[in-house]
Amino acid sequence: MTRSQPRQRSRPVVLLASVMLGVLVVAMSISGTAVAVPSIGVQLEASGAPLHWVVAGYNLTFAAFTLVCGSLSDLFGRRLLFVIGAIVFSLGNVASAVTGDILLLDAARLFTGVGGAAIMASGGALLATAFDGAARTRAFAAMGTMAGVGIAIGPTLSGLLVGAVGWRAAFLTFAVVGLLILVGSVFIPESRASQRPRVDWGGAVTFVLSLTLVMYAVIEAPESGWGTPKVIGTLTFGLALMVFFFVIERRVARPVLDLSLVRNGRFMAWCLATLTTSIGFLGVLVFLPTYLQGVQGASVQTAGLMMLMLTAPVLVTPPLGGWLVTRGVSARGLIIIALLFVTGGNALLTVLHPEITPLGLLVPLVLIGAGMGLSFGITDGQAMSIVESQKAGMAAGFLNTLRGGAEALVIAVFGSALTSIVAARVGSSEIAARVAAGDLGGSESEVLADHFTAAWDSTSLGVAALSLIATVGVFALLSGKRGAEEGTPRASRRDDATPEETVAGER
Repeated sequence: MTRSQPRQRSRPVVLLASVMLGVLVVAMSISGTAVAVPSIGVQLEASGAPLHWVVAGYNLTFAAFTLVCGSLSDLFGRRLLFVIGAIVFSLGNVASAVTGDILLLDAARLFTGVGGAAIMASGGALLATAFDGAARTRAFAAMGTMAGVGIAIGPTLSGLLVGAVGWRAAFLTFAVVGLLILVGSVFIPESRASQRPRVDWGGAVTFVLSLTLVMYAVIEAPESGWGTPKVIGTLTFGLALMVFFFVIERRVARPVLDLSLVRNGRFMAWCLATLTTSIGFLGVLVFLPTYLQGVQGASVQTAGLMMLMLTAPVLVTPPLGGWLVTRGVSARGLIIIALLFVTGGNALLTVLHPEITPLGLLVPLVLIGAGMGLSFGITDGQAMSIVESQKAGMAAGFLNTLRGGAEALVIAVFGSALTSIVAARVGSSEIAARVAAGDLGGSESEVLADHFTAAWDSTSLGVAALSLIATVGVFALLSGKRGAEEGTPRASRRDDATPEETVAGER
């Protein structure tokens, strides 16, 4: 869409409904699959790295392709990428539901993540180009709310489905919702950047490969050994490719990632904030249901219901954050509070033990969930208010890539940490992989439960420490020379605004 073409404001309800449904199902596919992992492991006789890839694989391709899809949506059409994403997402979930092999399931989940990336990146870009000012803040707050809804109902809904008719039904449900998104996209007008230069395929391929290699090394390390040539070589090559990616981006005319975004301190502050909340939230979301089912013997339905203490706050706090910012409350102050909630909640998770009651988990889980929800409500809108409309897709893609990349790496590192700590305590990587998958059966179950709990304590403290360090970084970036401006969304930057009007609006 050129700047003289009609904007999506002609059909705001259809646009919002389609994007919100897309965000909902993409988030559900993350949290809902986590609670089904023990059942998948039993039925497909899988544990360790192959089982971890069921969740981590989806997050990997979601993270790797969100940045790519964001840039492609600017070039070829945001609605086009939205449609392609819905198709790929639906097909991937159908394949996940019918496969009988863990490796084929992993492949299907990798494929599904590509669809989720296209839905999320192009959906965010559609909102960013359709709304300005306070309307944009409200739209992204609604987007955060729907992400919260998806995360909140994902474990519970999947737990009920898995308990009633099996884990395959959950994937079929996601596929059906993907088809509904496809139907809604028919009524959304197309939108793209005014110029369509060559695609930065070198940068796109390099970025995807580098993130894939790093993820593979982290997930495989507990079983293969961190010091083995395979893990060291893969990790080194992946990091080298990431450096090469930034070299490429400095040289091409239209990079998949404009490095001016990275040099923007305010934008990167909000990116670091979303990175931090992902670090503090996703490990608990994915692995706590396994602990509850394996150590406490909770049913999949009970584990899903207990996870509401973590996910329900994500449902209710995003609109609160957006509402407070639109009424003049400092977005900087709110995000620091949110990050401290996440940090404190993870530190308090050291209360976890085999006999703990739901009430004992209430405070840490609610703190983590509330921090994540507040972040959802303000981060995207604040970050997107800083960038030009021509870079909306790229910026949305970069923001969600950081979020998805953090989620993917957190799942990989959190799972590897649990497995490695248990392996160090029991002296067997095979037993450790089985314990991390929730299989603590046998005469040594009580001893294994104690080892698993100790691993959780150490990992939670590590996450809390990282979150605290990142919180300090966010505060420093937002307290800089231009930090005082962060609480005010960019004033109604119109697509047809002159450069002088744009500059005046930003002062």
